Amino acid sequence: MKSGFDPDFADPVKRPIGVFDSGIGGLSILKALRAELPHEDFVYVADSGHAPYGERDDAHVINRSSAITAHLLAQYNIQALVMACNTATAKAIATLRQAHPLLPIIGVEPALKPALAMSKTRRIGVMATRGTLGSAKFGTLVASLAGQPALVCEPCDGLADAIERQDDSKIIALCAYYTRAMGQFGINIGEIDTLVLGCTHYPFASDALRQWVGPGVQLIDPGEAVARQTRRQLPEQSCDDNLGTCQLLSTGATSVLHDAAQRWLGLDQPVNLLLL
Repeated sequence: MKSGFDPDFADPVKRPIGVFDSGIGGLSILKALRAELPHEDFVYVADSGHAPYGERDDAHVINRSSAITAHLLAQYNIQALVMACNTATAKAIATLRQAHPLLPIIGVEPALKPALAMSKTRRIGVMATRGTLGSAKFGTLVASLAGQPALVCEPCDGLADAIERQDDSKIIALCAYYTRAMGQFGINIGEIDTLVLGCTHYPFASDALRQWVGPGVQLIDPGEAVARQTRRQLPEQSCDDNLGTCQLLSTGATSVLHDAAQRWLGLDQPVNLLLL
């Protein structure tokens, strides 16, 4: 396996959009991006060899985010970057924007404002990594909410890793544990009627979560909003009528990304090992 420019997938004239996450969770964002921008080319990096981000310090996340961004610019001349990771966005987006002022960089954050607009009980649950919930960026987002709804925030240690390993039994057990810890879900006063999925891995656990929160609770993930924002910020959009291509790179076990992309996106193609 190799890293870098691959003529079988990339058009040297058409500039792709770079997307990265600590692992496979960002595939939920990539799925929304490909639906919104079907004619664009994408390069997706799963930094599985250096995961999980959510339980690492700021320096680790900033260093990895910076290295991946520099690689995508140097090897693929990306036209935009999507940070498909809540933790990376919270800890590193300011650094990346300062280092690359001409590159449109789109981040991901827990969708609190859409959740507030949808909630009837004004009691909103937030499942996220410890790194996201403890970040200054998340604190600023919470402070910006008008009317200050009741937020029930739950750091879900181990859940992203279980999804990464596609360990279905552990995913179900952790979803049960964390939703019980958050309190009562439902549509009545005092109950959590809206659940924000504050990690890009978590939409892939939606079926397991639905078992425990019930049919009336709304699950909010940011994929479609991120895709729309990416469209707005693209410096150039493809005029090609053909469907765009998608390269997949991983710094960890390539089989993990291959199997997840096939399972969740219907992509059955080689994954290149990225030595970075």
